[in-house]
Amino acid sequence: MSINPSTNKTLKIRNATKEDVSLILQLIKEIAEYEKLSHEVIATEEIVYESLFGKEKSAEVIIGEYENETVGYALFFHNFSTFLGKKGLYLEDLFVRPQYRGMGFGKKLLLHLVKISKDRNCGRMEWSVLNWNTPAIEFYKSLGAKPMEEWTVYRLDEAAISKLIN
Repeated sequence: MSINPSTNKTLKIRNATKEDVSLILQLIKEIAEYEKLSHEVIATEEIVYESLFGKEKSAEVIIGEYENETVGYALFFHNFSTFLGKKGLYLEDLFVRPQYRGMGFGKKLLLHLVKISKDRNCGRMEWSVLNWNTPAIEFYKSLGAKPMEEWTVYRLDEAAISKLIN
């Protein structure tokens, strides 16, 4: 698909609905492919549905659309800062499909989340970025985001959790 960058780039941003589950899973697979992590995707439509719309929903999604086509999405959830005594907004995924990059859509999605963060009285907004993803790092820095140089993310995966429990 060819996009004329001189066109009016009006992005419609909406909250995802239950009807978007297959689309959300497709977008998750697309970001995983971009991040060279497709082999780690085990999510199914059922898992996505339960996680986003089930009894104990754990995340939210916004979807960006341009001329009735899905441009990208952002998946986020709340965390908590003990130092601030406030919840924060954690951005898990921000993804714009390749044919729509460079048109300001990623910035519009991120600014929408900034507004949500402000409206919900969050003390901060955080996310992680792969060290090799220079375009994303430059984009985030251009918006005033700062890397947390003194912090290292640690992770226990399901296998490690099971091993510790047993």
